Amino acid sequence: MRWRLAACTLVLSSTCFVGEAGAQAVSPVPERSVPWQTVTGVTMVAAGATQLLMPRVFYSDPEVTVGWKARFHVSVLAPVMTMAAASMLNEHALKDLFRGERPGCDETNAGLSRCDSYGTLSTHSFAAFSALGHGAGVFVFDTFKWSNGRLNPWSLIGNVAAPFALAFTTGLGRGLGNWESTGQILGGGLAGLAAGFLSGMTYSLMQRPECGYTGSMICW
Repeated sequence: MRWRLAACTLVLSSTCFVGEAGAQAVSPVPERSVPWQTVTGVTMVAAGATQLLMPRVFYSDPEVTVGWKARFHVSVLAPVMTMAAASMLNEHALKDLFRGERPGCDETNAGLSRCDSYGTLSTHSFAAFSALGHGAGVFVFDTFKWSNGRLNPWSLIGNVAAPFALAFTTGLGRGLGNWESTGQILGGGLAGLAAGFLSGMTYSLMQRPECGYTGSMICW
């Protein structure tokens, strides 16, 4: 009788231990910075705005007056909207395909607050660095194809320096705010940079910076 009682006690103790261990195995909900979420959202949008608002700067066109000129092109909406669509595709489709958990998330706390979405690839980094890539592509080909290698500092600042600062802040903030891991940020950033450069190169080569013979500041 005593042997049976001891066995039952041992079984009950083991069951309780397993239950406690299982409960303790649930990972805590990670802390994330809301201010950094806000900042990176602003810098991401601002990076895209640089490409929407930055004019094409070029040195002369053999058919018009020689000198530096700046022209705003409505057609830039095409590559900018394409990059925005690619960012939305990543956020709403590719993340569910890659299923990369955010920092501090695993199968035990997935679906809980701050672990209810995936982090791979970082959409914020993709969008911000795609703006940098686009600006770099436009700058390179506007400089060497349409300006005969003449460098314009304002074009460098608007197309490269400003987007770089905004993209760098975006990537840094996503990491400091614990919203994405280093790998997720780098993956999104590199993918965006490559896609953006291809977009900017294509746009610059296909769309002349001058507005034709009109000399208008806005090219429709």
